[in-house]
Amino acid sequence: MNHYDALLEHIQQVVPLSEESKGYIREEFRVKELRKKEILLQQGDVSQHMRFVTKGCFRCFTMDEKGKEHIMLFGVEGWWINDLYSYLTQLPARIVIQALEPSVVLQIHRDSMEGLFQKAPVMERFFRIKIQNAYVALQERTMHSMSQPAEQRYLDFRKKYHDIEQRVPQYLIASYLGITPEFLSSIRKKGVEGPVS
Repeated sequence: MNHYDALLEHIQQVVPLSEESKGYIREEFRVKELRKKEILLQQGDVSQHMRFVTKGCFRCFTMDEKGKEHIMLFGVEGWWINDLYSYLTQLPARIVIQALEPSVVLQIHRDSMEGLFQKAPVMERFFRIKIQNAYVALQERTMHSMSQPAEQRYLDFRKKYHDIEQRVPQYLIASYLGITPEFLSSIRKKGVEGPVS
């Protein structure tokens, strides 16, 4: 499956697409290839694109005043990655997006997005649904991290993102869970790393 087919299939899981709309999507989205460790969005830049991952794995993280990294989320094939706050407000990005392996995204500039909405109105509905889902997921993650012990957060991560766990170093998973790598190691040694159904 090529990059555009993956995007079109993803969109059609949410909204129906006419052949004409598919053509507009192919015209407006651009392929961007990244090397391992290459930065897709730098903290302080303004996000001008919506990006869909067709190959690879990314991490989105912030840096605190002491220079410590905090993983906000990961992104793999079939996911959208962005600093949505920066994209919507046009204020400087608070997060860095970095490829963890050779990766490819299909991206559309915000100016082109407005044109796409005019030509294929169904895409406005698609992005409204995606942004609503992103908000719900963010609130769920925030509440979960405040109310669940670390062991449960790790088990839930393994169950929900099993393929990500296989591709991402343990210290990054620890950062995502808000714990130290040593504490994650001790959780895993307790036998929590058994098979996940």
